[in-house]
Amino acid sequence: MSAIQPVFLLQDPMPQASANAPIGIFDSGIGGLSVALEIARHLPNERIVYYADTAHVPYGPRQDDDIRQLTAQAIEWLYRQGCKVAVVACNTASAFSLDYLREFYGENFPIIGLVPALKPAVLQTQSKVVAVLATPATFRGKLIKDVIEKFALPSEVQVLPVTCLDLVPFVENGQQMSPACLNALQTILQPVVDQGADFLVLGCTHYPFLKEAIQSIFGQRLTLIDSGLAVARQTARVLIKHGLLFEQNGGHEIRIQCFVSGQNAQELRTVVQHLLPEDLTWSIENIRVDAIL
Repeated sequence: MSAIQPVFLLQDPMPQASANAPIGIFDSGIGGLSVALEIARHLPNERIVYYADTAHVPYGPRQDDDIRQLTAQAIEWLYRQGCKVAVVACNTASAFSLDYLREFYGENFPIIGLVPALKPAVLQTQSKVVAVLATPATFRGKLIKDVIEKFALPSEVQVLPVTCLDLVPFVENGQQMSPACLNALQTILQPVVDQGADFLVLGCTHYPFLKEAIQSIFGQRLTLIDSGLAVARQTARVLIKHGLLFEQNGGHEIRIQCFVSGQNAQELRTVVQHLLPEDLTWSIENIRVDAIL
């Protein structure tokens, strides 16, 4: 793995943030809002700064070094905003960047990543066949390979990898229930259903927003599972460990502040309205790419 370097070296490392600082969340696009939503529900007093690198979405087809560099720049931006912890709400980015970033920032800036929720699927499957829907880059990463070796192989569970680069753009454009999206899901998932898969692991944070579409096609034949709640619980554990859990009722007017690098905040506003519940306050605005780079 080649080295990645944030632009501004930590000559004067930021001290540990206070408990009333925000949680930082990063994804290549707006799909990570599925994780942000779980964290907002699980930690109702916390506020969230969410950065979507929509200038470079999707990350799935990108080269490994490119993914590492973009992730490093995004986490550095969250760090410079004074966030108390960073959640890499992107399976693809997590697959390549976690170890380096944790070593670089150290204990004063905890970093939480994602692993596709394969373990619970392996433990619950009745057919001994589970499918994982993820990007090609996620399958190239070490994290999912480790989970397969540690849990699936000893349990003699067959893991069927499924990829489709068209799905992230469908979510980014608010087209989850479009005929084209439904047709793509039917095409890629019917073969794993035919092979006996009873669980489908949603291995990309965009994919929980496809649950309704998948269930409209396959009904109860596939049990859908994702990492969102597990990440929210892990975030709570990390905050408690570091004394950073905000236990007061913050009364925040805005719970989730979204920033996008692709200068497409206005276009995404309608999409986000459909993805987040009405009782969750949020905002969205553009951020210049050169402000990050």
